[in-house]
Parts: sequence; C-alpha cells; structure tokens
Amino acid sequence: MIEKPVVPASQPRASELAYDELLERIITLRLPPGALVNEQAMANELGMGRMPVREAIARLATDRFITVLPRRGAVVSPVGLDEVLNMFEAREAIECGVAYIVAKRASDEDLGTLRELVKAADGAREGADHEAFLRDDHAVHAFLVHMVRNSLLQDAADRLLLHNLRFWRMYWESRSPQPSAMMSHSALVSALEAHDPELAAKAMREHLEASLLLVKSSF
Repeated sequence: MIEKPVVPASQPRASELAYDELLERIITLRLPPGALVNEQAMANELGMGRMPVREAIARLATDRFITVLPRRGAVVSPVGLDEVLNMFEAREAIECGVAYIVAKRASDEDLGTLRELVKAADGAREGADHEAFLRDDHAVHAFLVHMVRNSLLQDAADRLLLHNLRFWRMYWESRSPQPSAMMSHSALVSALEAHDPELAAKAMREHLEASLLLVKSSF
C-alpha cells in the first residue's frame, strides 16, 4: 500500500494574525476609539515585521475599524452619533432581510439551537454582568445570519455585528446594567417558529428600533 504524504495544515499569514489581534483589541476596547495605532510599536509588541502590521491596518481601515489620518497615522475609528445611526440603518437593512429569509427556510435543528442561544441571552439579562449579555446577544445575531447560509451576506453581517458589539461595550462601560435596557428576542423566535417572514422582519425591526431609542436618549 502506497502511503500518501502528510500535507501540513496551512499556517495563517502573519498579516492575518496581526489583523485578528488588532481586531480583538479594538472590539474589546483594549484599543479604545481614538487610540493611535503605531505600526512599528505594534510590530515589536506582536513579534513580527512591520509589513504584516501595515497590511492588517489597511484591511482594518477598509473594514472601518481604523481611520488613517494624513500626517497623523492610523487611529481606532471614533464612535459618535453619526456612526451609530449609520450602523443601525445598516443593521435594519441587513438583519430584517435576514429574519425574513430565515423564517422561510429555518430547519428544526437550527431553530432549536437559536432557542437555546436566546434562552442564554435572556438569562444573562437578569444578571449584573453586561459583558455576558453582550456575548450571548452577539451569538444570537451571529447564528441568525448563519442560518441563511449565504457566505456573501454573512461576511458583511459578521463585520457589522462586530461594530455593533464594540459600540455596546462602550455604551455599557459607563452605565449600570438594567434588564429593561437589554432587549429580548422572544418575539423574533416566535415569528421564526411560525415560519412567518413578514412577522419575523417586523419583530427584528421593532427590536432594533427599541435599541436605537435607548441609544438616542443617551446622546
């Protein structure tokens, strides 16, 4: 019997590692909005060359997590009211459409998984750990997009949801957790289980509108 050669698993490129590390720091606010991102300092910290870090910064700029300023370098993109309104507008356009599609094609298995994720998020709403709620809530929205099984849509939605996660971490950083301010997904799940596209899109829209109203009051 002829043995097949072992093909080593492909290793991620240095620029991908740099991108993942910088993105994680931005999303978790270890690099807060407005923070300077110095190529050489970051390369030294990550133990890699300057070029991979430069490529990662360019990609993060395309994804709008970093802003490149003439003669000032790269900074973590700010999050003001205009950025938040744009984010919610994009979320409504994408996530209401996602809910509409999912209601028509959701499998029992996917709905079961979604129910468990929503149950975890609802449980976190009753606690004092807003970070736990944000992680669980993010998992609900991310899995809902996964249920569409459209890679083009998922790429755009995943990036948008990371912007959303960063914003809500900023929001709750200076506020006391309040269950009434952490929105449930129960109406959405009911609409999806009924396989009612119009009702599912409506439930998502109302969920987003309630969140936006909360945000506007804080500004």
